[in-house]
Amino acid sequence: MAVDKRMTIAEVVDEIRDGMTVGIGGWGSRRKPMALVRAIARARRRNLTLVTYGGPDVGLLVAEGCVERVVTGFVSLDSIPLEPHFRRARSAGTLLLTEYDEGMLYWGLLAAANRLPFLPIRAGLGSDVMRVNPDLRTVHSPYLDGTELVAMPAVNIDVSLVHLNRVDAGGNGRYLGPDPYFDDLFCLAAKRRFVSCERLLSTEELIGSGPPQTLLTNRSMVDGVVETPHGAHFTSCVPDYGRDEEFQREYATADWNTFRARYLDGDEDDYQKAVARWRGTMDDYQKAVAG
Repeated sequence: MAVDKRMTIAEVVDEIRDGMTVGIGGWGSRRKPMALVRAIARARRRNLTLVTYGGPDVGLLVAEGCVERVVTGFVSLDSIPLEPHFRRARSAGTLLLTEYDEGMLYWGLLAAANRLPFLPIRAGLGSDVMRVNPDLRTVHSPYLDGTELVAMPAVNIDVSLVHLNRVDAGGNGRYLGPDPYFDDLFCLAAKRRFVSCERLLSTEELIGSGPPQTLLTNRSMVDGVVETPHGAHFTSCVPDYGRDEEFQREYATADWNTFRARYLDGDEDDYQKAVARWRGTMDDYQKAVAG
């Protein structure tokens, strides 16, 4: 019988300590485990290194003073090209950055997932990636071609957090949208792995909920599961819901202290209720303008 790995948000956050390297799945402002990210911010974890194809996960934790370094290929809100809180921290020089080519970061996760010290890759050669990462080294093919390649180091992670559409209690998980991103590699590259989900299903229901190729995680690569409906908000979790563009603009433009007091001072239930109240106010305003 499969082990029941259900946990609470608080129990997942208890696994994260100051100074850890935390991997966060998703892509930009898409399918981010935002309920878990918000909980880390509330817990005031400090000196974290984030490994992520970054979006509001980075911005929110940076704004709350939780992050020392970001390891990434980009930090974007997609429809807002530059994440504003990340941009301000970088402009102020208060945040360290390890910036790789997107493919190089993927290769680093792949190396860590396969317990390799590095993997050779062409990306980065002849670019400023090598200049801004002076610790990167090159290797030559041991075969007759002798090709020079970047030795992309493994990106090892202490704890990874990902969000999927459907998961069972053992950690088998399915994505229903168009892209798996690299959530499986984030899990395989980490020592501890936690999955939040829109809906928790029985294993039988999970098997029948989609084609086998969309089963992205299995129980051997997951240590804990949390059911968090709307837990990716305000990022997208297609097809359950799209990105909340209006709320994303609120996040990007609001005074941080005001945003924190309104949406982060309580727990996740308080956040969802506050968003619902804000949504109702916005709907009333738009009706008034239209009328």
